[in-house]
Amino acid sequence: MTYLGYVLAVLIGISLGLLGGGGSILTVPVLIYVMQYPMKEAVPMSLLVVGLTSAFGVASHHRKGNVRWDAALAFGPTAVLGAFMGGRLAVLVSGRLQLVIFAVLMLAAATSMLIGPGLWGGTDSAEPTGRRPMPVTALLGGAVGLLTGLVGVGGGFMYVPALVLLGGVAMKQAVGTSLALIVMSSAAGFVGHMGQVSIDWAVAGLFCGLAIVGVVIGSALVKRFSPTGLRRGFAILVLAMGLLVLLKPR
Repeated sequence: MTYLGYVLAVLIGISLGLLGGGGSILTVPVLIYVMQYPMKEAVPMSLLVVGLTSAFGVASHHRKGNVRWDAALAFGPTAVLGAFMGGRLAVLVSGRLQLVIFAVLMLAAATSMLIGPGLWGGTDSAEPTGRRPMPVTALLGGAVGLLTGLVGVGGGFMYVPALVLLGGVAMKQAVGTSLALIVMSSAAGFVGHMGQVSIDWAVAGLFCGLAIVGVVIGSALVKRFSPTGLRRGFAILVLAMGLLVLLKPR
């Protein structure tokens, strides 16, 4: 099963390269159900994978001018604080409850991609909306960060709509900016877990390396596929896996 997990790591990376985000939500289920890691170990390993692969994506988006660092910094401080607190809180929460929360987030992500593709970065043509008050963006950043540290999901499906609707960011730049936020919160969440659980560094490093290879492959193939069709297909997969995790948590 370990080798199957590594194959799936490449496929997760390909989905990230094709969609610009979202594939990381499959990392925790693969680590748990395929590679047989308990939830407590899978979360920090997922944060490491999500953070490093997102950093690779940020570099690509930055070169294209698609990262709004001012917006990232508006959400970033509370997201970092929330993620660190989520990482510390994770040790006090049962693995089953973490899985249930994660499953609900998977269902929310799938719904977001199915019924709101425009708010998930589905188009580059929309104009940005007005910026919302700082307390609102700070609160949302902290909430998403808390979930990131607690269950190991990057949170891009929440950051992208938030950046568009609350941060006044054009959709073209929302995905790249959300990746920057994911790097910040994943790093903080990972630090929050340090010293509380053991981490299989060799497996996590290889998994991450293969995912990055997949990102390169997916990025090269992206022009050959319909983004809308890919996103809908991926959303259906996430929806099915979310239901599986919710109905049969380990």
